[in-house]
Amino acid sequence: MTSTVPASLTRSADGAALQAVFLDMDGTLVDTEGFWWDAEVEVFADLGHQLDETWRDVVVGGPMTRSAGYLIEATGADISLAELTVLLNDKFEDRIGRGVPLMPGAERLLAELAAHNVPTALVSASHRRIIDRIMASLGPQYFALSVAGDEVPRTKPHPDPYLLAAQGLGADPLRCAVVEDTATGVAAAEAAGCRVVAVPSVAPIAPAAGRIVVQSLEEVDLLFLRTLITSPH
Repeated sequence: MTSTVPASLTRSADGAALQAVFLDMDGTLVDTEGFWWDAEVEVFADLGHQLDETWRDVVVGGPMTRSAGYLIEATGADISLAELTVLLNDKFEDRIGRGVPLMPGAERLLAELAAHNVPTALVSASHRRIIDRIMASLGPQYFALSVAGDEVPRTKPHPDPYLLAAQGLGADPLRCAVVEDTATGVAAAEAAGCRVVAVPSVAPIAPAAGRIVVQSLEEVDLLFLRTLITSPH
């Protein structure tokens, strides 16, 4: 976990107000969920295996260990989890080195949160080496803190990453808004007690109590996120 948040920004004077915003990375801020699938397809092709397109919904949004483990079991590939993790990260890092496309509305939202001094954290199941590369493209100045999947004992769908982000920013999880694109990430944020905006990227996500589903980040701004916190659960 990395943090640069000033102590003066860690808590709102209004106990009922929005205290922090947590943003997922792949598929939420950057259009890279497809990059991961492409990397998995290429790596397994090199190993002599073809991935079934239906597996894509199974592996999306989860921790590397879960996705890689599932694909090893599904294909019967003769490779260890540790070896496969290195190959996938290498392939993905090579791909993002050629450019990282932002999701519509991402740049505007980050700029608005920064302009209003809203403590913002990037919370991802991706590993630190990947997060740092993508943050360099997004603009590290937009994030007071970042949490990587290989820095927590349990990553998404467990609540640990979001609880760690809230702790790092001195915020109450109940007063934090989370933007996620997968059911795995939504489950993690909700388990932490956060209010969630779901922007589905690959698989649909159903609305639920304490959760709002939108079609694009273009529908999300600071007023929207503040209203999410102040409205009844």
